[in-house]
Amino acid sequence: MPAEGSGVAALIAATPELDWITDPALVRQKSRDFFWYSPVLKRQLNRVTGEAVVQPRDEAEVRAVLAAAFAAGVPVTARGAGTGNYGQAMPLHGGVVLDLSRLDQVLWCKPGIVRAQAGIKLIDLDAQTRQQVGGELRFHPSTKRTATLGGFIAGGSSGIGATTWGTLREAGNILGLRVLTCEAEPRVLELRGAEISKANHAYGTNGIITEVEMPLAPAWDWVDLAVSFPTLREAARFADSFTRLDGVVKKLACVVAAPIPQQHFRSLGHRVPEGHSVALLMVAEPFLDALPPLVAAHGGREILRVPTEQAEVPLYEHSWNHTTLQVLKTDKSVTYLQSLFPAPHHLDKVAQLEAAFGDEVPHHLEFVRLGGEVCAFGLSLIRFSTEQRLAEIMAAYEAAGCPVFDPHAFTLEAGGMKRVDGAQLAFKRENDPKGLLNPGKMAAWDDPDWKPDRPQSMHLFETAEPAPAEVLE
Repeated sequence: MPAEGSGVAALIAATPELDWITDPALVRQKSRDFFWYSPVLKRQLNRVTGEAVVQPRDEAEVRAVLAAAFAAGVPVTARGAGTGNYGQAMPLHGGVVLDLSRLDQVLWCKPGIVRAQAGIKLIDLDAQTRQQVGGELRFHPSTKRTATLGGFIAGGSSGIGATTWGTLREAGNILGLRVLTCEAEPRVLELRGAEISKANHAYGTNGIITEVEMPLAPAWDWVDLAVSFPTLREAARFADSFTRLDGVVKKLACVVAAPIPQQHFRSLGHRVPEGHSVALLMVAEPFLDALPPLVAAHGGREILRVPTEQAEVPLYEHSWNHTTLQVLKTDKSVTYLQSLFPAPHHLDKVAQLEAAFGDEVPHHLEFVRLGGEVCAFGLSLIRFSTEQRLAEIMAAYEAAGCPVFDPHAFTLEAGGMKRVDGAQLAFKRENDPKGLLNPGKMAAWDDPDWKPDRPQSMHLFETAEPAPAEVLE
């Protein structure tokens, strides 16, 4: 229970009609995500917990929480399913965890577009849009079966489907956001067009997302296809060529280097020849006949073909952040890196860094379209030794021209952005004047002079703007 006389106790007393959780074990459970992927974040965040959890049933109750929190000066950290990897939804300053999972309804749906509440699970959303209009989300994270829509928008950046659609920040991939402010009288904002980037991938630091409007792609019968190759280079060349097949409807082009699949993919590893790297694909069923010539041309061998819905473990749960999770199930000493191998020399850079680090950094690549160009995100595994060595590896990647989106940092700027997003910072000043929303996650709020340790020449979020001088004063 929160201490008597504390701000959280006062907030609970002011809103007795809400559903509160105060049991310390349950509160701690709801205060955590998958931060422990990183040994650095595990050291920094392992003791983090809120003081209470509130589970609003509708937007009116969300507004009541925010108004009461503003009056009491209590931090509020929004949470979906807690499937993030960088402590995005962990309450660094205690206070209240705002669990939005009960806001889980599809509000309306029509061909090509859906509007839903932030707490709906992505797998449930796709099931409903498939049934109602024959559509599905353009892409989803590897945690589709548990992640929520709002959590994906607030904390994610890309995922399965990026072979066609790129990242969430690219124009048209989010159509609208409904956001509540944290003020004495919380306002309701509707963000559309360029304004969406103010709250997208902001970790809930500058507004609480309650509704999301998303475009839909046609819902296909997807097929999981795994292809093995004698070398990583051959697997990467194949995945690059596959991603460029514009006439083939696809959703996943993942490459994992040996010996990771053989040692750690329980449902798939026994199929992968020793020493071979593997390409994991999702292809719409009518387009499968286009694949065998490409497989043969790159010296590959098909080792698995199964409808995604019938797979023991779908291939997307071996891709993106799930690759690291599969490995951590059997080897707790491993961590990972997030980087970009930029076009047009991405394959050469993969080979360069493979030669530099060998089995210390087994490659995991996700082939995507980014700004219209085919390239690869790296979510490579790292056989962790020390934090100093981890920093050396990241520095070597960036020296090679491969920007690192540091998964061992919990602030927006130190992680993916590597710079201050002036629009998001200004939005926080307007919507959260006391700085109560997910405090500690926006570095520039606490330190207007924040600068990255390792500046980059290019950034994942190219729509970010330098902070205006009046915002930093």
